[in-house]
Amino acid sequence: MLAVLCSLILNWPALKTLDDATTAQDSKDRSVRNLKATLSYDGTDFSGWQVQPDAATVQGALASAIGRVTGEKVLPQGSGRTDAGVHALAQVVTFVTESSVPTENFLKALNDILPKSVRVLEVTEAPPEFHARHSARAKTYRYRIYRQSICPPFLARYVWHFPYRLGEQSMASAAALVVGEHDFTSFAAVDPEMERESEAASNVRTIFSSNWERSDDELVYTVRGSGFLHHMVRNLVGTFILVGKGTLQVEDITRILKARRRSAAGATAPASGLYLVSVEY
Repeated sequence: MLAVLCSLILNWPALKTLDDATTAQDSKDRSVRNLKATLSYDGTDFSGWQVQPDAATVQGALASAIGRVTGEKVLPQGSGRTDAGVHALAQVVTFVTESSVPTENFLKALNDILPKSVRVLEVTEAPPEFHARHSARAKTYRYRIYRQSICPPFLARYVWHFPYRLGEQSMASAAALVVGEHDFTSFAAVDPEMERESEAASNVRTIFSSNWERSDDELVYTVRGSGFLHHMVRNLVGTFILVGKGTLQVEDITRILKARRRSAAGATAPASGLYLVSVEY
């Protein structure tokens, strides 16, 4: 017995090192999960996606809900930063957690906590390298314009009410001219956040499809592209409206693109009519 005790004492440093290594390994192997969530939200009462001090944001509401479920301080990353008042049918979000809560329980718990204007549609496990914004390959946005003289009160928060005369065919022809790879500086608002991230950020984007269609009492613009600049879709819509009114001609769209100057394009359309429809990976 004495010999065993002496052996333990003599080998204590090595045993302690082994114990420390085992503890560190256990900590290192603690399951870290990358979760992907798909959200739908009514953006009317939010100051946009991105968290801001003293303002209600979608990112802030989601971060708070995740924190209540996991006990962790987590800042979820979205596929893009929708503006104040802009809606989403399927915003994609990723966040990292050490929580072992099953994804189906995450879905239920988050929807129990979040305001009714934000719904989590799905929560799934994602590979460690997957990122909602950096991994995105294409996005689709939709803009709705209500054309009748009186807008129903239940639609007012979700459309741009524009009952005035428009050349809708001219607008469709103008929309087709932005398809392809272009420098969209003329349609981009200054984004201070992006400027801080990268002073040399390119304003070149590729638009895969761009079209206007009639849907009963609404004129709907749908655009799919590799990515979009700050206010880009709303600035495109505001410019197409000028074509519809006859203030601009269809061919002026090409001139505006080449100008690479925000003042060359039309005013920014209201946020209420814009929706992030889907994100592709």
